[in-house]
Amino acid sequence: MKKGIHPTYYPDAKVTCACGNTWTTGSTRKEIRTEVCSKCHPFFTGQQQRLLDMEGQVDRFYKRVEAHKNFLAAQRNRDESRTSPERPIAELAIGPRPTEALSKAGISTVGQFMTKLVEGEAAVLAIEGFGRKSLIDLKKKLRSLGYEIPGSEETTE
Repeated sequence: MKKGIHPTYYPDAKVTCACGNTWTTGSTRKEIRTEVCSKCHPFFTGQQQRLLDMEGQVDRFYKRVEAHKNFLAAQRNRDESRTSPERPIAELAIGPRPTEALSKAGISTVGQFMTKLVEGEAAVLAIEGFGRKSLIDLKKKLRSLGYEIPGSEETTE
């Protein structure tokens, strides 16, 4: 080793903790002061649970978990209401003329329209004031919302 470039090593350096505990160790410093030692650290004293509860980290974690569960439940409810057969036709924004024609025929919900569509496109097109373009637009809107359209392979001329 080169002489004069290394710090002085003290084999009997005194370490003092904030709790009052002292011990000796080897160091390049003659005296060391620390805030936490094995006599007062919560991990060594078994008070770790109390420390977590004091800081509220566990409570904050459970609040975040609960908020996430609530968010997922709300999202699931939104998705279910989005494809609900009880959804009013007026909410679909297909236009006032087709909406009015369906309401005159007694069809006010998506479920009622689907029931009519099961009978065939001809049954739906027989509704006065409801034409092919309105049927196509309504089917597109229902598909975009996630509804399963019955008899989509069927086409009439």
